[in-house]
Amino acid sequence: MENSKDIRERRKYPRSLVNLPFEYRVRDLPHVHGGLVVDASEEGFLIHSMEDMPLGLKLNIVLLFTKGFELANLQVSAEIVRKDLHSNNGSKGYQYGLKIIQIVEEDRWKLKELLSGC
Repeated sequence: MENSKDIRERRKYPRSLVNLPFEYRVRDLPHVHGGLVVDASEEGFLIHSMEDMPLGLKLNIVLLFTKGFELANLQVSAEIVRKDLHSNNGSKGYQYGLKIIQIVEEDRWKLKELLSGC
């Protein structure tokens, strides 16, 4: 029987706990939705959202964070690979595991820098 420590050590990229707002769109649709990134790695994110979305859905995401005294952002395309019901302080929503499928090099560096500061 493996414990959770063994599982985490096998990950290619470590996860960092974060608490960052983000905006997302379902690809090619104009409606913007919001959510919260609760942990992140160079491969993906764990997010909370009120929207019910199916596995396999591809999203365009803008992650918002502070850099010094400025508000910065980075953009990725990601796919939903895990979905769970989530309840927090009486409000119900969903928790999604997202896998990054596309990110430009400049935003990859921003993500690495953001994660190294967590």
